[in-house]
Amino acid sequence: MASLESVHALTFDLFGTVMDLQGSLNGPLQRFLEQVGSPLKAGDLWARWRTRQRLEQYQENLLLMGHAGYLDAARRALLYVLKQTGLPFGPQHVEELMAAWRGLQPFPDVAEGLRRLKARYRLVVLSNGERPFLDYLVAQQVRFAFDAVFSVQEVGQFKPHPAVYRAAARMLQAEPEELLMVSANSFDVMGARSCGYRAAWVNREGLPYEETPYQPDLVVRDFGELATRLGC
Repeated sequence: MASLESVHALTFDLFGTVMDLQGSLNGPLQRFLEQVGSPLKAGDLWARWRTRQRLEQYQENLLLMGHAGYLDAARRALLYVLKQTGLPFGPQHVEELMAAWRGLQPFPDVAEGLRRLKARYRLVVLSNGERPFLDYLVAQQVRFAFDAVFSVQEVGQFKPHPAVYRAAARMLQAEPEELLMVSANSFDVMGARSCGYRAAWVNREGLPYEETPYQPDLVVRDFGELATRLGC
């Protein structure tokens, strides 16, 4: 691994990296499935929802439709998956499941990891979420004073579009190699690395990485290991 001495700021993905999506949404999904009498497991429904949500985001990028909103993409994905699985549902079910996103909680290791990293680096959120939702999550759920919050809505594209990483570097008045993207999403790591960022992949689930030359500089299990590997 090349030296990371030039890095002075860490840019954090929020959804799935800082925020525990499946852990937070598993309860509401299970309650919905019980209400409609489905034997489907919450984890299986979540996996389909998450996959379709990413497809919705990729489609918006490919069709140059701009950034309609992270929660909008999540809602469209939910409707698709509910219809695909043949589950009975009504508007109230959709509203309840979408409202559950406001209850997202950070992973248990996040608070202490961020505290340690703050002593050495500038910490910035770089997320696919719309700005009001990001501000709410950072203030009310993460409850950590990041140095800045950057929404891809300001660029009009979802990650991993190159414009996102380049705009964030410009906003931070930094060269890409001075920034370390921290993400649990391999597509995000790959996108950042292709734009010259350094990157740390938070591989909580022991997944394989993409077949690409744009490899992470660090692979860690959680924020505690990230802080240790960075000397914090």
